[in-house]
Amino acid sequence: MVLLAAILTDNILLTNFLGMCSFLAVSGRMQTALGMGAAVTFVMTFTTGINHVLYHAVLVPLGLEYLTLIVFIAVIAGFVQLAEMVIERLSPALHQRLGVFLPLITVNCAILGGSLFMVLRRYDLLSSLCFGFGGGLGYALAIVAMAGARLRLRHADVPKPLQGLAISLIVTALMAMAFMGFAGIVNVQ
Repeated sequence: MVLLAAILTDNILLTNFLGMCSFLAVSGRMQTALGMGAAVTFVMTFTTGINHVLYHAVLVPLGLEYLTLIVFIAVIAGFVQLAEMVIERLSPALHQRLGVFLPLITVNCAILGGSLFMVLRRYDLLSSLCFGFGGGLGYALAIVAMAGARLRLRHADVPKPLQGLAISLIVTALMAMAFMGFAGIVNVQ
């Protein structure tokens, strides 16, 4: 249930509005959106699991909860570096298109939000991994849907004042309302 909720009703982008900067900046092309979605899914899945273990096995027993943000960000930074090296090796073109937004996953509030939500909601390790994976898939679903919408909007007759960021924000709002329609189906807090 946590996995399904993280994808649909608790979507990190469309219900929590975390990670919007990379969402709006990278969703212009489908291939770039797929690459960013995969990178966020990879980083979010593993960092929520590792951060869960570090929080419950190291920080809490030693009374170091005040270091939570620093530890979480350090783990996220390490995994982003790993993801960046893998993407650069496997697809230099995708690495080039993602540009500065790939290393900025380190400070992407969606990734950090996933780790903080798993602590606040008192998830066990399996639920944390499911939430991280589902959160990443939810991000990927949203950014790919937005890339598809923006592709269609290039050929649409959008009034001049609404072209560009304005229509992207309107589409994002409509997508968010559509995802909130899932709230009656699955809601795990």
